[in-house]
Formats: sequence, C-alpha cells, structure tokens
Amino acid sequence: MSGQLAGKVALVTGASSGIGEAAALCMAEAGAAVVVCARRAERLAGLVSRIEAAGGRAIAIPGDMTVEEDARGAVEKTVAAFGRIDILVNSAGIMEAGGIENCDTAIYRRVIDINLMGTVYTSAAAVPHMLEQGVGDIITISSLAGRKGGPMTSAYSASKHAVNFMTDGMRQELGGRNIRVTTLMPGATETEVADSISDPQWRSAIKAHVSKEGAVKPRDIGEAVVFILAMPRRTNISEITIRPTIDTSA
Repeated sequence: MSGQLAGKVALVTGASSGIGEAAALCMAEAGAAVVVCARRAERLAGLVSRIEAAGGRAIAIPGDMTVEEDARGAVEKTVAAFGRIDILVNSAGIMEAGGIENCDTAIYRRVIDINLMGTVYTSAAAVPHMLEQGVGDIITISSLAGRKGGPMTSAYSASKHAVNFMTDGMRQELGGRNIRVTTLMPGATETEVADSISDPQWRSAIKAHVSKEGAVKPRDIGEAVVFILAMPRRTNISEITIRPTIDTSA
C-alpha cells in the first residue's frame, strides 16, 4: 500500500481492542505492514482480516506481555516475518482501582507487570534491531493518570507515572542514534479499560467516565499515532496529551 508509512513495519501490543486496535488499523491504512499482539487470539484474527480486506498487510502473534518470553518473542517473530521492525507501539495495559488501606498487593503487582514491565520487555527486545537498522520509533500509550494520582487509582497512576519516566529515559538514551520515542497520554477514551477492574462500583464509575458524551474515540488516538510517525525525522514529538474537549481540569 502507498501512504505516509509505506514500507514500514509496525508491532502493536494490546491490539485486540481499543487504542491498540485503532493504532493498528490507522497505521495499516497509512501503508505500514502491521503485526498485532494480544492475549485474545480470536480478536486478533478478526483484526487481521479487516486490515487485509482493506488491502493492507498484517499478521497476528498472540501473547501475554507480562511474560517476558512472549513479549520478546513478538518482536523476534516480527523481524522474522518482515525482516525489520520500524515501529513499536506499546499499548498493552490494564486498569485497576483501589487505595492503600486494606489493599490487595497482588493487584498492584498485576498492574505494574503489564503496564510497566510489559513495556520494558518489548522495548528491550526491539531496540537492538532498531539500532542495527539505524532508525526506529517507539510510542508508549500511557495515561493522563500518570501525571496526577488519586485516592483510588494508586496502582494505575503509579504504573503510568513509571512508564512516563521510563519512556522519556529511552528518548534521552536513543535520540542521538535516530530512534524517536514518544509518550502518548490519553484522557477519557471510549475503550474496554474498565472491564479489568475487579471492584464493581469503580468498574461502573470508570465505564461511565470513558463512555460519556464527548469522550475521545480510539481512532482519534490512532490518527495521532500516524501523525507522530509521519513527522520529519528531525522532529520527535516526545510527549503528547489528548483529552476530551469537555474535560477542562488540569
């Protein structure tokens, strides 16, 4: 396919729904060959079919990004299939709610394992290939929650704050070698993010928040991903926040 990303190869984690799915679709429309990765294999198969039906190229690699072998394997299988990896979009993530009083520490560990460590695993595997190629782009889907904590979002906010600083550290480390790194922080976006919340009251509250009138659509984020990638190589959009127009708080 022709387009702004023609000839590029992209790996997207968390691609079975929401922002990851939209990023894969938008990059494929822009001409990239896309490798989609997530735990739900049947969702990935449907996404690959949609991309191929539109004339694009895509393959699915099911995997769990909390398992380092799966995460590294997704990168290596991408390179084996297409000969390179130009773009990594780290979109795998979950949300949980809860404070510190009477907390379940296993929830903290689960959130940090996927949101932070999953990003570390894929990035660590992709960077050597990008350095060998002499070019690459890494976009980490974080959250505005990483900039501001809350009494019941301690684990999620902590994981996203860590992701923000880890991602910017990669930018400082790799920018001089032609690898651009971006932290993309959405606000309320209409996704399935609430489905992973175990507390029913908070699950309902977050569902209402992300599905409200005026919430950002996943495709809005997908189009922003293509915009970031299509900038001249001299330009690195290192950090970008995207929030609903109606959400005017800091």
